[in-house]
Amino acid sequence: MQVIRTLTVFSNKKLRMTCALIALTGAWLAFSGAGQADTPAGVWLTQPDAKGQVAYVVSKPCGKGYCGTIARAFDAKGREVTTPNIGKRVFWDMVPEGSDYAGRAYVPAHNREYAGRLQVRGNSMKVKGCLGPVCQGQTWKRVN
Repeated sequence: MQVIRTLTVFSNKKLRMTCALIALTGAWLAFSGAGQADTPAGVWLTQPDAKGQVAYVVSKPCGKGYCGTIARAFDAKGREVTTPNIGKRVFWDMVPEGSDYAGRAYVPAHNREYAGRLQVRGNSMKVKGCLGPVCQGQTWKRVN
């Protein structure tokens, strides 16, 4: 009988200890932000377009989501250029959806708005726009 009682006490202690560790781990993850999706807030460098031009897109909170606006543009040699796209909003209403963000996107080269998606992983952001089942996208790099 004593052996069974000792095993039961040991098992209960082990179970309580395991539960406490799980709870502490969960609290640490919530406090540290680990396990949460990365934010699209910041300045992003786009991939080159058909002309070899790239842009800085500033992404910041707006309304319930995030919006991104073209702030600067550069030619293929890295010289700053003035284009009609400076100041244009290229995504908006990007709200968390799972580990990504979903909202609307505008592609200046097409002069068209699409259903958009952002997938942020550290200093990389996949930006995608879809018209029905057809999607196109780029991977942008965080500048700051």
